[in-house]
Amino acid sequence: MISAKELKNPQVVRRDLLASIVVFLVALPLCVGVAVASGVPAELGLVTGIVGGLVVGLMPGSKLQVSGPAAGLTVLVYEAVKEFGLGTLGPIVLAAGLLQVVLGAARFGRWFRAISVSVVQGMLAGIGLVIVLGQLYALADTEQPGSGLSNLAGLPGLAVEIATDGEALTAFGLGAGTIAVLLVWPKLPAAVRVVPAPLAAVGLATAAAYLAGLRPLVADVNGLLHAIELPGGAEFGRLAEVAVIGTVLAFALIASAESLFSAAAIDRMHDGPRTDYDKELVAQGVGNTICGALGALPMTAVIVRSAANVQAGATTALSRVAHGMWLLLFAALLPAAIGIIPLAALAGILVHAGCKLVPAREFGPLWREHRGEAVLLAVTALAIVVTNLFEGVVLGLLLAVVKSAWETSHVQLSTHQLTGGRVVVTLTGNATFLRLPRILEQLEKLPQDQAMELDLSGLRHLDHACRVALENWARRHNDAETDPVTIRR
Repeated sequence: MISAKELKNPQVVRRDLLASIVVFLVALPLCVGVAVASGVPAELGLVTGIVGGLVVGLMPGSKLQVSGPAAGLTVLVYEAVKEFGLGTLGPIVLAAGLLQVVLGAARFGRWFRAISVSVVQGMLAGIGLVIVLGQLYALADTEQPGSGLSNLAGLPGLAVEIATDGEALTAFGLGAGTIAVLLVWPKLPAAVRVVPAPLAAVGLATAAAYLAGLRPLVADVNGLLHAIELPGGAEFGRLAEVAVIGTVLAFALIASAESLFSAAAIDRMHDGPRTDYDKELVAQGVGNTICGALGALPMTAVIVRSAANVQAGATTALSRVAHGMWLLLFAALLPAAIGIIPLAALAGILVHAGCKLVPAREFGPLWREHRGEAVLLAVTALAIVVTNLFEGVVLGLLLAVVKSAWETSHVQLSTHQLTGGRVVVTLTGNATFLRLPRILEQLEKLPQDQAMELDLSGLRHLDHACRVALENWARRHNDAETDPVTIRR
């Protein structure tokens, strides 16, 4: 929310309006690029960015976080459009938004922070790999085969096509040049870096194509009003399908997790008010509900735009609201400008963004210090590439639960002999079925011709499977000439 007191301060207004221009320049190529990569009209990416600024920007939650279409949902949107059609995308996004509102109102926002960081990093890494594998084909103005594995298998053929086809080589050169600018730009003088790297890269690629007389593929632009198609009753009827329901859950889960993890990261970058996670989740849900009603892309809070907002000196929500206004003015007054941007340049933007989602530098230290977490990250990422986003994330969450259960179910078994020869076997810790084979293996090694007592009073937790197994062992262990094992609880 923007307070009247903040708007009365001319220094705050001037600083935040300048920051909003920086965010707009960062958001513009990303909104268009994400839309094209998702298989929808480029204008729909701008619609989501506009809603993220003008609607979500005015809502409570996080003052400095900027919302819009994100590379993290590109894969899921592409799969949904391919399977269910563009018309069904709106109802899916709307239903996911309503679910987010319900979760936020029920104060579930804080619980998203309980999701394993390794699963989230693995999810983002898997998304990044799928984006890179798909957009490598777009770099050469070539249609991608389809799934992550198909795209991977087709890379040798893509390399041959680039080497032998002049048009593919030209497009690839533009895309590779875009990536090169993105890599070099942060190392240039501060005066040059006033222009955001994505805008500079796209602008230079577009200028190079025009000056060289090249004719690469460009986005098909029909204007904002022509791109918006309100969903009808038939499309909403598909929400009853099991596959569509699964997609809605995936949208809501991933968009919420990405937004709230982004909020946590942005909170560490400034000294202002902290994010209210439940209110932020409601705000994201309202934004997605409106985007769905307009048939546009889903939104999340985007770390790149949010970080640019903070680094540009923004201190209030005015900057993110104003960035939505700049997007609206651009979409209304200069839509044709989108139609001159080479698709290969937009693909270069997304290849760079996808690579940044893969935590290559962090993986080595994580492997050395927390090997289990590193395995969890890698398995989640690879599962997304091999299967799909939803199944990969579910597998990662299940593995995280199993890993946590295994690590917390520590149990120790000790024995000591009392005067008179009686042996006391003591179990301490948490006895669960996960540790049952090890417990029974140790118990069965004990002698069968001595009086024994099984002391369970030191256990913090004893599940049903362990209790039954221990009672059976106590009843059967000793031979016929020795008293049965007694149990102390």
